[in-house]
Amino acid sequence: MNAPPEEPAVILQDILSLKGTAVHTTPPEATLAEVVQRMVYHKVGAMLVCRRDLAGGEQLVGIVTERDLLRLCAAGRCELASIPVAEVMTTRLITASPNDLVVDLMGVMTTHRIRHVPVLTEGRLVGIVSIGDLLKAQHDSLAVENRFMRHYIEGERGGA
Repeated sequence: MNAPPEEPAVILQDILSLKGTAVHTTPPEATLAEVVQRMVYHKVGAMLVCRRDLAGGEQLVGIVTERDLLRLCAAGRCELASIPVAEVMTTRLITASPNDLVVDLMGVMTTHRIRHVPVLTEGRLVGIVSIGDLLKAQHDSLAVENRFMRHYIEGERGGA
């Protein structure tokens, strides 16, 4: 009996190829009120904070998330129009590469309790993935594998 061929592991590039590489960014001097409006408009749970470099590109310097905003409001600091993003953004970022395995990044995100990870190639921002993106990719991969295995098993029974 021949074993079925192994499915290739899902990598972040597979996700970015499907969802696209568009990333919503904000400068560190923007106010949190501006960021909230942009997050709502774009229907995203996080904004990457980037500073323009001399060459006209963007340098990733942080991330601001819905959780950051909730913590701020819970601490009684709800004057979002007067607080710059730089004051609350997370600067110690966990980043990934397009060639990283989805399953590996899921473990990292779970361990660090984060929901969004910027994807970089040679220090350049090329996308962002959320835990939802990773779960969907894993689910889709398992569904394909399950369907393939079912056909393989049924074919073996039919041939015996």
